[in-house]
Amino acid sequence: MIRSIEWSEDALADFESAIAYVSRKNLAAAARIADRVLSTIDNLADLPTGHQGRMAGTYEKLAQKTPYIVAYSMTDLTIYILRIIHGSRDWPEDQWPTE
Repeated sequence: MIRSIEWSEDALADFESAIAYVSRKNLAAAARIADRVLSTIDNLADLPTGHQGRMAGTYEKLAQKTPYIVAYSMTDLTIYILRIIHGSRDWPEDQWPTE
């Protein structure tokens, strides 16, 4: 079953901020990261293979060959992209990282 994908405003802002930051230093690297994060999300629609997330009711999936974690929740029909988080961020269980 292929699920639909819905992005939260926070996830969109996380993604745009991350790509903008990397692109200031290396445009090609930013494009690769964007492609890998988006590919990870597309793959979740087919087969949600993440592990249980730090927030209750969420899952996390590392975007391969990037430092970014895709945090999501799901129903039978939809994958909800909640946050895109740099893996070096440390955040307590049941809270999103703060700026």
